[in-house]
Amino acid sequence: MTDNWVTYRVVQNCTVGDPNIEREERMFNLIVSTGVQSDDSGTIFAARVFEYTEDTLKNRFMPNGRLNVSDVMSFPTIFMQEGFDDEVAGVGWLSRIELQGKDYQLHFTLDSAVPRLTNKTIHEMALDLQVDEWEFSRNHWASKDVDLFRILYRQKMGERPTPRVFPLSQNPVNPKLVSMMMPFVASSTETYQTVKAAVEGAGYECHRADDFWHHPHVMHDIIELITTSRVIICDLSGKNPNVLYEAGIAHTLGKDVILITQHEDDVPFDLRPPAVYSIPEQRRGTSGLSHESCRSATSHCVERVTRRLRSR
Repeated sequence: MTDNWVTYRVVQNCTVGDPNIEREERMFNLIVSTGVQSDDSGTIFAARVFEYTEDTLKNRFMPNGRLNVSDVMSFPTIFMQEGFDDEVAGVGWLSRIELQGKDYQLHFTLDSAVPRLTNKTIHEMALDLQVDEWEFSRNHWASKDVDLFRILYRQKMGERPTPRVFPLSQNPVNPKLVSMMMPFVASSTETYQTVKAAVEGAGYECHRADDFWHHPHVMHDIIELITTSRVIICDLSGKNPNVLYEAGIAHTLGKDVILITQHEDDVPFDLRPPAVYSIPEQRRGTSGLSHESCRSATSHCVERVTRRLRSR
C-alpha cells in the first residue's frame, strides 16, 4: 500500500505495541443528522447524544448529564446523513460545541487529507465500526470504542494515485498559514502586500512561493506551500495559466481556496460558482491598492480567510 493519509493516521493514532497509548485516540464519534448540511457546521438533537453508545462511555463523556466537550472533541468524527446508499459522508474534527435550546450547535472542520465516504461504504464497514443497522436511519450522536483510521486502513480507503510530476510535501499543515498564488510580476506585488498586511494583522502568516527558495525547482516550493497551507488565495487576474494550474492542485488536495480577480471575465466559467472576490485594477500612476478605498476592496476576502482560520 502506498504511503498516504491512512498510514499516517494509523501511526499517529495507534502506535503498535505501546501499552500506554491514550484510549480516546482509538475512538471516534458518529454523528448522523439532517442538521449537518454544510462542510463546517450543523445541529444534533441534544436528547439523542450518546444513543447506541456503551454505558461506560456515556458515563465518561457525559458525567452528571453534562457533555464533556473537550474529551469528545479529541477524537475524529464521521458526519453523515441518514441512508444506506450514495449519501456523501465526511471525516473531520469538532472544533466547537454549543448547547442552544434543545439542540447542540456543531462547528467542525472536515479533514482535507481524508477522502469523502458514502453511506454505502460505511454500511459495508458497519460490523468493524460497531455501527448498528438502525443507526443508518435515525438522527443521533454515538461514540464508538473503535480505531476509525485503522478500519479505514484495512479497507484501503485512503489509497490514492501518487503524483509523478512533483512530490507532495510530508510536512504537516500550518493552521495559521495562508498562501497566495499569483503571477510573479510587479503589478501583482501591491495586491500581495495589501492582503499579506491584512492577514498578518489578524494574527496569521501569509506567503507566496518567491518568499523563499528551498528547492532547485520553483514548482516544488509552490507545492510545498500549497500542501502546508490552511487557506490558498489565487489571483486569477490576467488568466495566468500557472495560477489556474495551482488553483486546480489546491482544489484537488481539498484545500480551502479563495479566488480573487481584477476582471470577472478572467475567471473560467467552471470556477465561477464559488465566491470570487473582485479587487481594483492597478493603474499606472496611481497608488493602487495602497489607497484606503482600494484596501477596503480586499476586506471581504480577508474576512473570509480569517473566519475560516478561526473555525479550525
